[in-house]
Order: sequence, then C-alpha cells, then structure tokens
Amino acid sequence: MKILLVYPYFIDRRINEEDVSAIPMGLYYVGAMLLANGYAVEILNAWDLGTNPDRIYRILDDKRPDVIGFSILHANRWGGIDIARMVKKVNPQAHVVFGGVGATFLWEHFLQHFSEIDYVVRGEGETSFLELVRYLEKKETAAPDHIAGLAFRKEGRPCATEDREPAADLDSLPMPADYFTFQHLSLTRGCPSGCTFCGSPAFWKRRTRFHSVDYFISQLQRLVSRGIRFFFVSDDTFTLKPNRVIEICRRIIELKLDITWAAISRVDCVDGEMLAWMRRAGCTQISYGVESGSPKIRALYRKNISDADICRAFALTVRFGIMARAYFIYGAPQESDATIDESLDLMRRIRPLSAIFYILDLFPGTELYEQYKRRTGATDDIWLDRVEDILYYETDETLDKQRVLEFGRRLREGYFAMLPEFAAAIELEEDPALFPLHADFLSRLALTFSHGDYVANPAIGDRLPTAIRLFERALSYHPDHRAFWGLGLVYQQLQRWEDSVEILLRGIRHYAASADLRMALANSLMRLGRPLEAHEHLLPVGDHPRAMEMLVHCCRLLKDHEGEKTWLDRLKAAAQAKSP
Repeated sequence: MKILLVYPYFIDRRINEEDVSAIPMGLYYVGAMLLANGYAVEILNAWDLGTNPDRIYRILDDKRPDVIGFSILHANRWGGIDIARMVKKVNPQAHVVFGGVGATFLWEHFLQHFSEIDYVVRGEGETSFLELVRYLEKKETAAPDHIAGLAFRKEGRPCATEDREPAADLDSLPMPADYFTFQHLSLTRGCPSGCTFCGSPAFWKRRTRFHSVDYFISQLQRLVSRGIRFFFVSDDTFTLKPNRVIEICRRIIELKLDITWAAISRVDCVDGEMLAWMRRAGCTQISYGVESGSPKIRALYRKNISDADICRAFALTVRFGIMARAYFIYGAPQESDATIDESLDLMRRIRPLSAIFYILDLFPGTELYEQYKRRTGATDDIWLDRVEDILYYETDETLDKQRVLEFGRRLREGYFAMLPEFAAAIELEEDPALFPLHADFLSRLALTFSHGDYVANPAIGDRLPTAIRLFERALSYHPDHRAFWGLGLVYQQLQRWEDSVEILLRGIRHYAASADLRMALANSLMRLGRPLEAHEHLLPVGDHPRAMEMLVHCCRLLKDHEGEKTWLDRLKAAAQAKSP
C-alpha cells in the first residue's frame, strides 16, 4: 500500500511563518513506524499550499496514495478537510485518516459531519495507524473493533474503540531520524502540569514518559551527520529530570557536536548547574510560560508558579548566557487594566530579552473550553464554521474586542519600549570558562537590534546604540567573530568608516580567513577612497563570488583593466560551475 502523510495548511496567515511551517514530530514517528514495517510512505508538508489547490491535485494525482493520514492540530483542521475532499475527488477509494491532538478531541464531530473522513486515530498514533493500515490491506469486511485508539462509522454512526495504552517504552519506537531529516527533537511525551488553556493534560493524562539519553543522542547524531546544526527541543518541559538533561549535555560536548538549540521549560524546573551545562552544550534560548503578571490570573490558568520562581529562572537563565524568552497570554477571565499593569511590572523585574504575546484562545481538549461549553450550552458544532479558533473574549460579556486589543497593544509597546534597558542590565556569570559563550550570547542579541527581528520595530528606541554597546561588551569577554563583523556593519550604517575599518582590522587579526570580515572591510576602504588596500584584503578570499565582484570593482577604480578582465573571467567560470 502507498501511504501519504500530510501536514495540512492553516486558513489564517501568520506573521511568523516558522510558527506553523514545521511538520509535527508525531507525523515523523508515524512515518518511521510504517517504514520500519515495510510500507511505502511519503510525507507532504502542505502548510503553504492553502492558495494552491491545483498543486495539491497534481501531487495527489501523481502519487495516488491508498491511505492518506492527516496531522490535525485543530487550527489546521479546515486545511485537512479541504485536502480530504480533494483526495476523494481524485480517488474515491482512498482511505482518509485524521490523527493528532485536534482529531483526538473532535473525532465524533469529524465523523458525524464530514463524510470524506473515514477514520480517526485517537491519542498516540504509531501503533494504531500501523494496525489500521494492516486491516485496510487485508480488505476485511468486519469493522476494525479490535484496533484500540480508533474511531470510525458503524452502521452510519460514529463510534470509538477502547483507548490505547501509550507506549510504555518510548525507545521501542522506530527512530524518525533513520528515515527523515528535521530540526525538532523531543526527549519526552507529556507534561505533569494542568494548565487550563492547554490540551496536554487531557491528551497525555498528565503523565510524562522519557526517551533514554542514548536514543536522544543517537537521533541527534544522525541529524548532525546530515548537516543540521540548529535544533528546536520541543518538549513541553525539557528540564523535568535535571540529571538526564546534564547527561545529554555532557554527551553533546564529549562528541564535539557543533550545534545550537532552543528549548522550552517551566520557571520552577531549572537550576544553575543544569543551565551551565545546557549553555556549554549549545543551548541559546529557553522559552518559559509566564502567562501573566497577575497571580490571580495565573491561578485561573492553574499555572502554579510564583513571582519568585519567575524572577529566579529569568535571572539564572540570562546569567549563563541563554536568551530567556517569555510567553504572555492576555484577554483572560477577569483581565483588566490592573492585571495588565501587573504584567508590565513583572516584565520590569524579570527583564525578558524576547517575549511573545497571545490572545487567549479556546481549543477543544482544554479545561477552559469545557468550562465554556458548560457555561453556554455550546456544542462541538461551533467548529462547523470555517474558523481556526474562538477567542475567549468573544464568550465573556465583561470583555470586548477593542478593550482586549488595547491590552495587547499596552503589553507589546510597553515591553519593546523597555527592551533596550533590559539589554543594558544583563548580568552574566563571571566564570572565565564561560567568557567565549558570553561573547557569543551578547553578539547574537546585538545582531537582533542591528540587523534582525528588532530593526523594523518602531516601539524600540536606541536600536543602534544598544547594538553597539552589546557588541562592545561581547568583545570585552572574548574576540568574537560575529561581534567584530556586526560592529563593523553598524559603523558603516552610521557612516563611521574609519571606526569600521579599525574594528574590522581587529577582527581579521583573529579571523584571517573570514570572507565576511574582509568583504566588509573592503567596502569601508572603498568608501574612504582606498581601493588598493581593499584589493589587498580581498585577495585571500578571492574564491568567494561576492569577493570576486568587489575585486572587479576595485580593479575598475584602479584602472587595472587586465585585473578587471581576470576577475570577470573567474566570476563567470564560478557561475557556470554552480549552474546545473
């Protein structure tokens, strides 16, 4: 049987496409299970195909899968429904299977209202999907009542089999990296917390299972061997077992895996020893769910953390040179100007260097959604509307759209206005062994102010002065390539050409083979009318296409026609060698 696994598109556009563009890890695990058992499987990432149905039809017509499995997160359910309808038009005999957290909580709704959906895999999907494929392959006429964790129609009515027990040993699952290449990793499944806005408590039953260190490292090594150097560790709380995290970090260091990575944690699940190991092993960012500065609202979310926990975690994380990112949610029950003030006050104390702000949504499987249904008498039929979600304020008479949007505006503008102060107030651990990592951390942050995410944000003042201070502070710890290069570029933006030359020359003394430093230096030298010096500094990196272009320009300024022709010929030859 030919099997196609699909990650469908969302109907609403995202400002940050990386929020939705990555295939969920669960789909890779299902694919690995099928491949390990001899089935032909492909994965289609259709996150960006919402405006291109013709391409989807061509893919379906070309691949002609017998079984199509969809990873449904709820907000992409309409993309799944749309593509399922296309599947049935191309091949009415194909079997459409929905799975994932969104399908688990709405299995009855999907089967009752959408005839193009044949089966729903509920909960953890690897074994259930494999058993369903084997059942379909045999073309049995009896209903698949024997397959746990499945839902389907029986005598025209939706029905479900018994729940499937989650895999007791996660290491027994085939390793996705044996078959696929990706950047998202997980050490665990599940989360012990009971946050009311999250579907994890109902999906995983507040149980957490762990891969072994060997499994995690083996998967990491396979991906690194294919050139992946940055990873998202996607666990709800990666740091639940500090000793296991430290062992992972030790192994990364011992194996000399040259990687950087970001993780998610809780503010009450980190300590200094573990953070130091994480930083040495390449961790550059940890995201924490703060949610609100109001203890009253955090209690409504069942977010059992204190202000002291939050302040401690953010100070420790930054101290070891890791970006501490805060998640905030607004538009909650009992949200007011006073609770927003509390959030802004907490920001001043924890000084997050990155923050994400969300309006509170209601999703199936969450306690807040169940409360909403009990309060209003609503049913899952509300999801027949072509919407991705329901905003909480739409269900609360004490809130309205304009007021909630104003809450968001105050949080965002207040945060970004304070951000340069936060950057200036960074306190780092005075451990010489960490100094090169501190330089790396500060230069990364500086680049967000000079060339990255913060450049186009009008709410952030003093962007270039902040970048300069951070680059200079980075270099006070260690000669850092990014700091030399970034500071040279900032001086160029300010037309401080002599300062740019000076800092870039310093950088080249440490990184003589750097094409970036030499090309930036050549640019400043030519601005100062010194093309001969620019030419000399470009020669050691003359095999770089951009350097060749600059050498052509230098020769023209020097009226060196023979040199100009030589570099033009080399540039043309490089372009021909690169073209297929």
